[in-house]
Amino acid sequence: MPEFTTVHLAILASLFAAGAVLGWWLRSSRAAREKFAINEGWQEQLDARQAENDRLVEQNKGLMQQVSEYHAVSNDSSNRTRELSATLRDTLAGREELQRRIREARENLGTLAEQRDSLRKELEDGEARRAGQEQALRAKDEKIFRLSRQLSKWQARLPPLVEKFRERDRQAAELQVKLDALQAELDRATNRIAELEVLTRPDETQIEPIDRDDVELLQDASNDQYNETSEPRSGDDLKQIKGVGPAIEKTLNELGIFRLEQIAGISEYDIDRIAERLRGLRSRIYREDWIGQARALLYCESPDPA
Repeated sequence: MPEFTTVHLAILASLFAAGAVLGWWLRSSRAAREKFAINEGWQEQLDARQAENDRLVEQNKGLMQQVSEYHAVSNDSSNRTRELSATLRDTLAGREELQRRIREARENLGTLAEQRDSLRKELEDGEARRAGQEQALRAKDEKIFRLSRQLSKWQARLPPLVEKFRERDRQAAELQVKLDALQAELDRATNRIAELEVLTRPDETQIEPIDRDDVELLQDASNDQYNETSEPRSGDDLKQIKGVGPAIEKTLNELGIFRLEQIAGISEYDIDRIAERLRGLRSRIYREDWIGQARALLYCESPDPA
């Protein structure tokens, strides 16, 4: 899996800032287009209503002129009342209809005036909101500018920090190599001390708990003491069990343990007797699974290396 560094994070931050600026610009353009479309719609409605108002005014003038003409005709036709009575009634009816239309026109004019005021107020509110949005956009622009400057400063500071981190990492790796070498030398010295203790005090052998990787070194050290000229023992070769060297085998023989069957069925009492002679051997018996290895050897199976 690739390792993310500060350079990668800086590149991701730059891309994020560029995406934010591009999104802000697209959103501003879309908001401007929507506002322009809304303003055009409002303007068209105002123009349509103004045209309707002018038409009604002209119609009202025509109606008033007709009423004046009807009055003139009525005054001029006073001598022909009987002949024109029907016409006069029709004219009066038409006048009432015209008056009704005039009232409706006046009511429509009042409604149009209210709508015009409402639209004017909405237009003023829209201008106020637009001014607030422009102010907010300016504030965002200033914030983006400050962030871009801070990002530039961090980008200038990152390369030295990365180089310093790499140098520290290299020094730490060198120190770890030296530490591993010293630890290996310390382990070898500890194992050598244990071997010398076994060689110098065979009758009072004390075995400290050691790692499995050091078992072979202990066996080799024990084999140096008991070579092929030693007296042959009766019973099984207990050294077949991993973790049992010549010194431990001799101690087991002194305690009356000569065969694999005895280790395969060893009791807690026998383990306590062995632990009294060889300090630390109790944990090794369980850790290295001597009982399981002995049983595996008895049934011609390979001992478990675990």
